[in-house]
Amino acid sequence: MAVLKVTFTKTKRDKLAQVLWILNWISVVTGVILFSLGLFLKVELNKRWELMADTDIQYVPNMLISVGLIACAINFLGGKICYDCVDTAKFLRWKLIMLPYIVCTFFFTFCVLVGALMCYTMHWELDESLREGLSKAMKYYKDTDTPGRCFLKRAVDMLQIEFQCCGNKAYTDWSRIQWISNRYLDMSHKDVADRLRSNVEGKYLMDGVPFSCCNINSPRPCIQQQVSNNSAHFNYDHQTEQLNLWTKGCHQALLDHYSGIVQSIGLTVLITWLFELSVLTGVRYLQTSLENMLRLGDPECDSDGWLLENSFIETARSNLNIIKTLSKNNHVDTANNGDPNINVPSTSKAHYGPDSVPPKQIPVTS
Repeated sequence: MAVLKVTFTKTKRDKLAQVLWILNWISVVTGVILFSLGLFLKVELNKRWELMADTDIQYVPNMLISVGLIACAINFLGGKICYDCVDTAKFLRWKLIMLPYIVCTFFFTFCVLVGALMCYTMHWELDESLREGLSKAMKYYKDTDTPGRCFLKRAVDMLQIEFQCCGNKAYTDWSRIQWISNRYLDMSHKDVADRLRSNVEGKYLMDGVPFSCCNINSPRPCIQQQVSNNSAHFNYDHQTEQLNLWTKGCHQALLDHYSGIVQSIGLTVLITWLFELSVLTGVRYLQTSLENMLRLGDPECDSDGWLLENSFIETARSNLNIIKTLSKNNHVDTANNGDPNINVPSTSKAHYGPDSVPPKQIPVTS
Protein backbone atom coordinates (compact mmCIF):
# COMPACT_ATOMS: atom_id res chain seq x y z
CA MET A 1 0.00 0.00 0.00
CA ALA A 2 1.38 3.41 -0.99
CA VAL A 3 2.38 5.83 1.76
CA LEU A 4 0.55 9.21 1.78
CA LYS A 5 -1.06 8.73 -1.62
CA VAL A 6 -2.58 11.84 -3.24
CA THR A 7 -4.51 12.08 -6.51
CA PHE A 8 -3.47 14.87 -8.90
CA THR A 9 -5.36 16.28 -11.83
CA LYS A 10 -3.57 17.73 -14.85
CA THR A 11 -4.09 21.25 -13.46
CA LYS A 12 -2.77 20.29 -10.02
CA ARG A 13 0.32 18.65 -11.52
CA ASP A 14 1.10 21.79 -13.51
CA LYS A 15 0.59 24.05 -10.49
CA LEU A 16 2.74 21.78 -8.34
CA ALA A 17 5.55 21.94 -10.91
CA GLN A 18 5.31 25.74 -11.09
CA VAL A 19 5.31 26.15 -7.30
CA LEU A 20 8.27 23.80 -6.96
CA TRP A 21 10.12 25.79 -9.61
CA ILE A 22 9.72 28.92 -7.48
CA LEU A 23 10.61 27.09 -4.25
CA ASN A 24 13.78 25.66 -5.78
CA TRP A 25 14.93 29.15 -6.68
CA ILE A 26 14.20 30.23 -3.11
CA SER A 27 16.28 27.25 -2.01
CA VAL A 28 19.16 28.58 -4.11
CA VAL A 29 18.94 31.75 -2.00
CA THR A 30 18.97 29.65 1.19
CA GLY A 31 22.10 27.96 -0.13
CA VAL A 32 23.73 31.37 -0.47
CA ILE A 33 22.63 32.14 3.10
CA LEU A 34 24.20 28.90 4.40
CA PHE A 35 27.42 29.73 2.56
CA SER A 36 27.43 33.25 4.03
CA LEU A 37 26.77 31.99 7.56
CA GLY A 38 29.62 29.49 7.31
CA LEU A 39 31.93 32.21 6.02
CA PHE A 40 30.84 34.58 8.79
CA LEU A 41 31.46 31.96 11.49
CA LYS A 42 34.87 31.16 10.02
CA VAL A 43 35.86 34.84 10.09
CA GLU A 44 34.62 35.26 13.67
CA LEU A 45 36.66 32.26 14.85
CA ASN A 46 39.76 33.47 13.02
CA LYS A 47 39.50 36.89 14.68
CA ARG A 48 40.65 35.39 17.99
CA TRP A 49 42.50 32.29 16.88
CA GLU A 50 45.43 33.25 19.14
CA LEU A 51 43.15 32.94 22.18
CA MET A 52 42.04 29.41 21.34
CA ALA A 53 43.77 26.06 21.66
CA ASP A 54 44.91 24.20 18.56
CA THR A 55 41.76 22.06 18.48
CA ASP A 56 40.04 21.74 15.13
CA ILE A 57 36.80 23.71 15.45
CA GLN A 58 36.80 24.93 11.85
CA TYR A 59 34.93 21.85 10.60
CA VAL A 60 31.56 23.44 11.38
CA PRO A 61 32.01 26.57 9.23
CA ASN A 62 33.74 24.49 6.55
CA MET A 63 30.76 22.13 6.41
CA LEU A 64 28.30 25.03 6.23
CA ILE A 65 30.26 26.55 3.34
CA SER A 66 30.27 23.21 1.49
CA VAL A 67 26.58 22.57 2.15
CA GLY A 68 25.71 26.06 0.94
CA LEU A 69 27.54 25.59 -2.35
CA ILE A 70 25.99 22.15 -2.90
CA ALA A 71 22.54 23.55 -2.10
CA CYS A 72 22.92 26.18 -4.83
CA ALA A 73 23.86 23.53 -7.41
CA ILE A 74 21.20 20.96 -6.42
CA ASN A 75 18.35 23.45 -6.23
CA PHE A 76 19.36 25.12 -9.50
CA LEU A 77 19.08 21.72 -11.18
CA GLY A 78 15.80 21.05 -9.33
CA GLY A 79 14.37 24.31 -10.61
CA LYS A 80 15.22 23.37 -14.19
CA ILE A 81 13.63 19.93 -13.77
CA CYS A 82 10.41 21.29 -12.25
CA TYR A 83 10.16 23.96 -14.94
CA ASP A 84 10.36 21.32 -17.69
CA CYS A 85 7.89 19.02 -15.91
CA VAL A 86 5.03 21.31 -16.90
CA ASP A 87 5.47 19.95 -20.44
CA THR A 88 5.03 16.17 -20.67
CA ALA A 89 7.39 15.94 -23.65
CA LYS A 90 10.17 17.70 -21.72
CA PHE A 91 9.53 15.53 -18.67
CA LEU A 92 10.58 12.46 -20.67
CA ARG A 93 14.11 13.88 -20.82
CA TRP A 94 14.28 13.94 -17.01
CA LYS A 95 12.33 10.75 -16.29
CA LEU A 96 15.38 8.58 -15.66
CA ILE A 97 17.21 11.32 -13.75
CA MET A 98 14.50 12.35 -11.30
CA LEU A 99 14.71 9.32 -8.98
CA PRO A 100 18.53 9.50 -8.59
CA TYR A 101 18.15 13.25 -8.11
CA ILE A 102 15.60 12.70 -5.32
CA VAL A 103 17.85 10.13 -3.62
CA CYS A 104 20.88 12.45 -3.76
CA THR A 105 18.80 15.37 -2.50
CA PHE A 106 17.54 13.24 0.39
CA PHE A 107 21.10 12.52 1.53
CA PHE A 108 21.93 16.19 1.06
CA THR A 109 19.05 17.26 3.33
CA PHE A 110 20.37 14.79 5.89
CA CYS A 111 23.74 16.57 5.73
CA VAL A 112 21.95 19.88 6.35
CA LEU A 113 20.37 18.37 9.48
CA VAL A 114 23.78 17.13 10.63
CA GLY A 115 25.17 20.64 10.12
CA ALA A 116 22.42 22.10 12.32
CA LEU A 117 23.13 19.58 15.09
CA MET A 118 26.87 20.25 14.84
CA CYS A 119 26.23 23.92 15.53
CA TYR A 120 24.59 23.02 18.84
CA THR A 121 27.25 20.46 19.85
CA MET A 122 30.05 22.93 19.09
CA HIS A 123 29.50 24.56 22.50
CA TRP A 124 31.55 21.97 24.40
CA GLU A 125 34.46 22.09 21.97
CA LEU A 126 34.49 25.88 22.17
CA ASP A 127 34.46 25.64 25.97
CA GLU A 128 37.58 23.48 26.06
CA SER A 129 39.37 25.41 23.32
CA LEU A 130 38.80 28.78 24.98
CA ARG A 131 39.80 27.54 28.42
CA GLU A 132 43.13 26.17 27.21
CA GLY A 133 43.76 29.02 24.78
CA LEU A 134 43.15 31.81 27.31
CA SER A 135 45.32 30.11 29.91
CA LYS A 136 48.15 29.88 27.39
CA ALA A 137 47.70 33.49 26.26
CA MET A 138 47.79 34.79 29.84
CA LYS A 139 50.88 32.71 30.55
CA TYR A 140 52.74 34.39 27.67
CA TYR A 141 51.24 37.84 28.28
CA LYS A 142 54.62 39.14 29.51
CA ASP A 143 56.63 37.84 26.53
CA THR A 144 56.37 41.03 24.49
CA ASP A 145 59.92 40.61 23.16
CA THR A 146 59.59 36.95 22.18
CA PRO A 147 58.89 36.21 18.50
CA GLY A 148 55.58 34.41 18.04
CA ARG A 149 54.23 35.68 21.39
CA CYS A 150 54.71 39.44 21.19
CA PHE A 151 51.14 39.95 19.95
CA LEU A 152 49.48 38.15 22.86
CA LYS A 153 49.61 41.10 25.27
CA ARG A 154 47.71 43.33 22.88
CA ALA A 155 45.25 40.51 22.05
CA VAL A 156 44.45 39.87 25.74
CA ASP A 157 44.17 43.58 26.56
CA MET A 158 41.84 44.23 23.63
CA LEU A 159 39.76 41.21 24.62
CA GLN A 160 39.34 42.41 28.22
CA ILE A 161 38.45 45.94 27.10
CA GLU A 162 36.02 44.88 24.36
CA PHE A 163 34.22 42.15 26.31
CA GLN A 164 34.53 43.89 29.72
CA CYS A 165 36.08 40.86 31.35
CA CYS A 166 39.19 40.05 33.38
CA GLY A 167 41.24 36.88 33.61
CA ASN A 168 40.22 33.44 32.48
CA LYS A 169 37.58 32.67 35.11
CA ALA A 170 37.99 35.83 37.23
CA TYR A 171 40.43 38.67 37.92
CA THR A 172 42.14 36.56 40.60
CA ASP A 173 43.71 34.44 37.81
CA TRP A 174 46.28 37.22 37.25
CA SER A 175 47.63 36.80 40.81
CA ARG A 176 48.61 33.18 40.02
CA ILE A 177 50.89 33.95 37.09
CA GLN A 178 53.76 36.31 36.37
CA TRP A 179 52.40 38.79 33.86
CA ILE A 180 55.22 41.36 34.10
CA SER A 181 58.41 40.60 32.18
CA ASN A 182 61.70 40.42 34.08
CA ARG A 183 63.11 43.12 31.82
CA TYR A 184 60.82 45.60 33.56
CA LEU A 185 61.74 44.47 37.09
CA ASP A 186 64.49 46.12 39.09
CA MET A 187 66.40 43.07 40.30
CA SER A 188 68.50 45.23 42.61
CA HIS A 189 65.43 46.25 44.56
CA LYS A 190 65.01 44.30 47.80
CA ASP A 191 61.26 43.76 47.49
CA VAL A 192 61.62 42.39 43.97
CA ALA A 193 64.46 40.07 44.95
CA ASP A 194 62.61 38.81 48.04
CA ARG A 195 59.46 38.12 46.03
CA LEU A 196 61.38 36.16 43.41
CA ARG A 197 63.16 34.12 46.09
CA SER A 198 59.94 33.43 47.98
CA ASN A 199 58.39 31.70 44.97
CA VAL A 200 59.36 28.08 44.37
CA GLU A 201 59.40 28.55 40.60
CA GLY A 202 61.18 31.90 40.81
CA LYS A 203 58.20 33.86 39.45
CA TYR A 204 57.28 37.40 40.31
CA LEU A 205 53.70 37.06 41.52
CA MET A 206 51.73 40.07 42.63
CA ASP A 207 48.29 40.98 43.84
CA GLY A 208 47.45 43.03 40.78
CA VAL A 209 45.89 43.02 37.32
CA PRO A 210 46.65 44.67 33.95
CA PHE A 211 45.12 48.05 33.17
CA SER A 212 42.64 46.46 30.75
CA CYS A 213 40.79 44.91 33.69
CA CYS A 214 39.73 48.33 35.00
CA ASN A 215 36.04 49.05 34.91
CA ILE A 216 35.49 52.38 33.18
CA ASN A 217 32.21 52.77 35.07
CA SER A 218 33.95 52.77 38.46
CA PRO A 219 33.38 56.03 40.42
CA ARG A 220 36.89 55.92 41.86
CA PRO A 221 40.31 55.63 40.19
CA CYS A 222 41.10 52.09 39.20
CA ILE A 223 42.96 50.05 41.79
CA GLN A 224 45.29 47.64 39.96
CA GLN A 225 47.86 46.92 42.68
CA GLN A 226 47.22 45.20 46.01
CA VAL A 227 43.68 44.53 44.92
CA SER A 228 42.79 42.30 47.88
CA ASN A 229 44.60 44.42 50.49
CA ASN A 230 41.95 46.65 52.06
CA SER A 231 44.42 48.47 54.31
CA ALA A 232 46.48 49.63 51.33
CA HIS A 233 43.71 51.90 50.08
CA PHE A 234 41.50 54.45 51.80
CA ASN A 235 37.81 53.60 52.17
CA TYR A 236 38.21 50.39 50.22
CA ASP A 237 36.85 46.86 50.54
CA HIS A 238 37.73 44.53 47.68
CA GLN A 239 34.73 42.32 48.45
CA THR A 240 32.26 45.13 47.95
CA GLU A 241 34.04 47.29 45.36
CA GLN A 242 32.67 45.26 42.44
CA LEU A 243 32.68 48.20 40.05
CA ASN A 244 36.46 48.74 40.28
CA LEU A 245 37.39 45.76 38.08
CA TRP A 246 35.52 43.66 35.57
CA THR A 247 34.26 40.71 37.56
CA LYS A 248 33.31 38.47 34.66
CA GLY A 249 35.89 36.03 33.35
CA CYS A 250 36.89 36.27 29.69
CA HIS A 251 36.32 32.55 29.17
CA GLN A 252 32.64 32.88 29.98
CA ALA A 253 32.34 36.16 28.05
CA LEU A 254 33.82 34.67 24.87
CA LEU A 255 31.87 31.44 25.29
CA ASP A 256 28.61 33.36 25.57
CA HIS A 257 29.55 35.40 22.50
CA TYR A 258 30.31 32.41 20.30
CA SER A 259 27.47 30.31 21.71
CA GLY A 260 24.98 33.00 20.74
CA ILE A 261 26.39 33.04 17.19
CA VAL A 262 26.40 29.26 16.65
CA GLN A 263 22.96 28.80 18.20
CA SER A 264 21.50 31.44 15.89
CA ILE A 265 23.21 29.81 12.93
CA GLY A 266 22.01 26.38 14.07
CA LEU A 267 18.41 27.60 14.22
CA THR A 268 18.72 29.08 10.72
CA VAL A 269 20.18 25.84 9.36
CA LEU A 270 17.42 23.83 11.05
CA ILE A 271 14.74 25.99 9.40
CA THR A 272 16.56 25.59 6.08
CA TRP A 273 16.50 21.81 6.54
CA LEU A 274 12.74 21.83 7.10
CA PHE A 275 12.28 23.98 3.99
CA GLU A 276 14.52 21.72 1.87
CA LEU A 277 12.65 18.66 3.16
CA SER A 278 9.29 20.14 2.16
CA VAL A 279 10.60 20.95 -1.33
CA LEU A 280 11.98 17.42 -1.66
CA THR A 281 8.58 16.01 -0.65
CA GLY A 282 6.87 18.05 -3.35
CA VAL A 283 9.38 16.89 -5.99
CA ARG A 284 8.72 13.27 -5.00
CA TYR A 285 4.96 13.75 -5.43
CA LEU A 286 5.55 15.38 -8.80
CA GLN A 287 7.80 12.56 -9.98
CA THR A 288 5.47 9.72 -8.96
CA SER A 289 2.34 11.42 -10.32
CA LEU A 290 3.97 12.07 -13.69
CA GLU A 291 5.28 8.51 -13.95
CA ASN A 292 1.81 7.14 -13.18
CA MET A 293 0.38 9.47 -15.81
CA LEU A 294 2.78 8.00 -18.37
CA ARG A 295 1.71 4.48 -17.39
CA LEU A 296 -1.92 5.43 -18.01
CA GLY A 297 -0.96 6.89 -21.38
CA ASP A 298 -3.15 10.00 -21.15
CA PRO A 299 -1.50 13.38 -20.34
CA GLU A 300 -4.90 14.80 -19.32
CA CYS A 301 -5.88 12.03 -16.88
CA ASP A 302 -5.76 12.03 -13.10
CA SER A 303 -2.82 10.22 -11.54
CA ASP A 304 -1.73 9.20 -8.07
CA GLY A 305 1.39 10.45 -6.35
CA TRP A 306 3.01 9.12 -3.20
CA LEU A 307 6.11 9.23 -1.06
CA LEU A 308 6.66 5.47 -1.05
CA GLU A 309 5.06 2.97 -3.37
CA ASN A 310 4.93 0.39 -0.56
CA SER A 311 4.78 0.67 3.23
CA PHE A 312 7.86 1.56 5.24
CA ILE A 313 8.33 -2.05 6.37
CA GLU A 314 7.98 -3.46 2.86
CA THR A 315 10.33 -0.83 1.44
CA ALA A 316 12.92 -1.55 4.12
CA ARG A 317 12.60 -5.29 3.54
CA SER A 318 12.96 -4.86 -0.21
CA ASN A 319 16.05 -2.69 0.15
CA LEU A 320 17.54 -5.16 2.61
CA ASN A 321 17.05 -8.00 0.16
CA ILE A 322 18.73 -5.98 -2.57
CA ILE A 323 21.71 -5.33 -0.29
CA LYS A 324 21.93 -9.03 0.63
CA THR A 325 21.82 -10.03 -3.05
CA LEU A 326 24.56 -7.59 -3.96
CA SER A 327 26.64 -8.76 -1.01
CA LYS A 328 26.17 -12.42 -1.99
CA ASN A 329 27.18 -11.75 -5.60
CA ASN A 330 30.22 -9.85 -4.45
CA HIS A 331 31.17 -12.74 -2.16
CA VAL A 332 30.93 -15.22 -5.03
CA ASP A 333 33.04 -13.04 -7.29
CA THR A 334 35.66 -12.69 -4.58
CA ALA A 335 35.75 -16.45 -3.99
CA ASN A 336 36.27 -17.04 -7.72
CA ASN A 337 39.10 -14.49 -7.82
CA GLY A 338 37.21 -12.64 -10.51
CA ASP A 339 37.53 -15.47 -13.11
CA PRO A 340 34.26 -15.59 -15.11
CA ASN A 341 35.08 -18.99 -16.62
CA ILE A 342 35.90 -20.82 -13.44
CA ASN A 343 32.48 -22.48 -13.23
CA VAL A 344 32.20 -23.31 -16.96
CA PRO A 345 32.03 -27.14 -17.22
CA SER A 346 34.55 -28.81 -19.52
CA THR A 347 33.50 -31.60 -21.91
CA SER A 348 35.07 -35.02 -21.51
CA LYS A 349 35.38 -35.41 -25.24
CA ALA A 350 37.74 -33.08 -27.02
CA HIS A 351 36.23 -31.03 -29.78
CA TYR A 352 38.65 -30.63 -32.65
CA GLY A 353 36.45 -29.17 -35.29
CA PRO A 354 33.22 -29.64 -37.18
CA ASP A 355 34.12 -33.25 -38.06
CA SER A 356 35.70 -34.05 -34.69
CA VAL A 357 38.82 -35.16 -36.52
CA PRO A 358 42.08 -34.51 -34.72
CA PRO A 359 44.55 -32.48 -36.72
CA LYS A 360 47.71 -34.10 -38.03
CA GLN A 361 50.68 -33.58 -35.86
CA ILE A 362 53.86 -32.26 -37.39
CA PRO A 363 56.64 -34.76 -36.79
CA VAL A 364 59.57 -33.49 -34.84
CA THR A 365 62.92 -34.07 -36.51
CA SER A 366 65.72 -35.21 -34.33
